[in-house]
Amino acid sequence: MKKYLIGVDVGTTSIKTIICNALEYKVIASSNSAHHLLSPHPGWAEENPEDWWSGVKLTIKECLTKTGINPKNIAGLGITGMCPAFILLDKKGNVLRPSIQQNDARTYKQINYMRKAINEDEFFSITGCDINQQMIGPKILWVRENEPELFNKTDMILGSWDYIIYKLTGKYSVDPNWALEGGLYDINQKKWSGKLLEIAGVDSSYFPDIYQPAEIIGRVNQTAAKELGLETGTLVVACTTDSMTSTFMAGVQNEGDLLLKFGGAGDILFSIDKLITDKRLFIDYHVIEGKYILNGCMASSGSLLKWFIQQSFDESTVNYEKLDLMVEKIEAGSEGLVLLPYFIGEKTPIFDVLARGVIFGLTLHHTRYHIYHALLEAIGYGFYHHIEVFRELGFEPKRIIATNGGALSKIWGRIISNIIGYPINYLNVNPGSSMGAAFVAGMGAGCFKDWSEAKNFTDISDTIYPDKKAHEKYKKYFNIYKKLYLRLKDVFVELNEAIEKG
Repeated sequence: MKKYLIGVDVGTTSIKTIICNALEYKVIASSNSAHHLLSPHPGWAEENPEDWWSGVKLTIKECLTKTGINPKNIAGLGITGMCPAFILLDKKGNVLRPSIQQNDARTYKQINYMRKAINEDEFFSITGCDINQQMIGPKILWVRENEPELFNKTDMILGSWDYIIYKLTGKYSVDPNWALEGGLYDINQKKWSGKLLEIAGVDSSYFPDIYQPAEIIGRVNQTAAKELGLETGTLVVACTTDSMTSTFMAGVQNEGDLLLKFGGAGDILFSIDKLITDKRLFIDYHVIEGKYILNGCMASSGSLLKWFIQQSFDESTVNYEKLDLMVEKIEAGSEGLVLLPYFIGEKTPIFDVLARGVIFGLTLHHTRYHIYHALLEAIGYGFYHHIEVFRELGFEPKRIIATNGGALSKIWGRIISNIIGYPINYLNVNPGSSMGAAFVAGMGAGCFKDWSEAKNFTDISDTIYPDKKAHEKYKKYFNIYKKLYLRLKDVFVELNEAIEKG
């Protein structure tokens, strides 16, 4: 039996590749290759897909060299990546222009056009999403308007990892989440929306067939095999976006599983077994067909803590363990401080780009450690706000897992657990998105029999349990947190107007 699998993540800043041993459930090699973001004009975010392909070749060859395994023993490859990137190919499969990335902000005019062309409630009922700058439709309109000669040469539109799959196999494909997040897909009918395609000025021939995770797309062709040092004919298996593969590998598999990602932004990802959409949340397809992920994203989380430390301490000498010890002495509620964490606006669940950070209740008694403590609590209130939305939709968290850098702070974890009122499980090792891609490849190649086998690559290192007394106290402060935003919502608009008028 072929026992090795390759997983590749086409990330925003780098390619990460791993090789794992499917029989022993362990990663045996990994490699990274950085690439650059291009911003030739204000608000533009582009990348060169050929840089991704170069990174894939480099990292796969490096992993093969590290392990010394025979490429004949590789059962399959899975490719995941950032979503939704926008790539145009001509009839020969050549890239026509740099990829337009998901955070590109050039399409505000096209977004306004789409909002006039279709009622936003109708758009939401079709896609489960609101019209936003990440979507493919506005980008198509922008290229048609600003680069018409180039668009006339366009034969196929792909996403990031779909391009790598094409380079490996010569076959075009996309996955359901690229289609969904692209904003041209009918989430209820599970097909491209004729009405939305018409608004964008294209038809379905511009898009490849949609493959579900673990479906076999094709095999590594002779040209790619020679470039990468792989065996011609190695299976290439369909995957999905890196956010979903990493969520799956962290252990979010059953309804009620909830992942809290303590990163620069805060992600809140909840697994459900039926399609439910809500305008306060994003929706994604789960790696496992038939399941979904209710997706929350706070615009800033760990980035707030980094900002505060930069402003309040000497970063070169700050000791985080001592900082944790200082804030550990402070009681729940930070002695009357409530902070709104909307320093760069907010995504879910309020979707307010004009919201701003607020420190409420400040007195001469408070120190910088109280403010730091209140920042930790503010992020916890943001997480709790999402859990409240899940409950309103009829879902109760059954198991909560924490990942990313901020999860290493047990003080922060204890505060979050006390605020939300649930135990929080910490992973000993977070396998990540590239391991998720490898596992999906293993399902397609027959190395694994069931999705539940993914748990063999992870284990819980610690569990933090909430203090009931602290949780009851935090519920009062959480109500103040929500009221504070509602009462300031109109004032944020006035503030923005005052800034714009100078």
